[in-house]
Amino acid sequence: MSGQFQDKVVVITGASAGVGASAARQFAAEGAKLVLVARGQEAVEAIAYEFGDRGVAVPMDVADEPSCKEMLHRAERHFGAINVLVNNAGCNYRGPAETIEAAQLAQIVDVNLRAPIVLSRYAIEHFKRAGGGSIVNVASIAGKIPVPEEATYSATKFGLRAFSRALADEVAEYGITVSCVSPGPIDTAFIMDHIDKVPDYFFSQPISTANQVAGLILECAADGKVERTVPVLTGKLATAGYLMPWLADFLRPMLARKGMRVKAKYVERNEAVRKRAQAAKERAREKSAAGSKPDA
Repeated sequence: MSGQFQDKVVVITGASAGVGASAARQFAAEGAKLVLVARGQEAVEAIAYEFGDRGVAVPMDVADEPSCKEMLHRAERHFGAINVLVNNAGCNYRGPAETIEAAQLAQIVDVNLRAPIVLSRYAIEHFKRAGGGSIVNVASIAGKIPVPEEATYSATKFGLRAFSRALADEVAEYGITVSCVSPGPIDTAFIMDHIDKVPDYFFSQPISTANQVAGLILECAADGKVERTVPVLTGKLATAGYLMPWLADFLRPMLARKGMRVKAKYVERNEAVRKRAQAAKERAREKSAAGSKPDA
């Protein structure tokens, strides 16, 4: 490990699992101090516990604007500065827009777009006091090409990419960089827990791991590159499909057929994992029950 983030203070939203938790561990391995934000108190505290006094858990909803401001002030008071902000928290409700409650559509916008904008705006003043800083926004390849049945999610990721590029120009003179990481499908609960609702064609492309995406987050925080995409070829195909909609319409049925086969394998794998976990719980329950029986 190079220690390139030694004693830097990194704020990560959506830090209780998946990409956020992986990024936390990778930043910690590089010497960073961590402020970990997520709604689930127990889960985010468990991640923070791994890092001892170099990790702080902040259970909160990033859609709550006053909480965002207070969280950053608390982070600066606790560690003395803020050097990196990773806007990773995400929300999605899949299906045709008309089948989703209006409040849920609003929540997607609040978490995926409004929260990163608000947090970035408040982080700038902290970065100025620190002499510079880095913002890394986790967008999506769905922000490069419109995605049917994920219309609102796709719109927020388009917006986040646009915001990131524009803000990068605004704050460059202060030594602040703004980057985007735009992944395709990732093998995390965000997709796998709702796999039946994920369009088949998503699975026609290589599936990234949380560690791969987290690694790109660290690279962007280190060098300030405007955007990194994974898989690279999928990103290029998405851009081509956006520029030539007829190409996307032509390819989608073929991609869906391929994706259906791959998706079936993930469904089978997920079911096997679920059964193993259930069996482990049953064994633990039986062992506990046996240990609690009084001696004859």
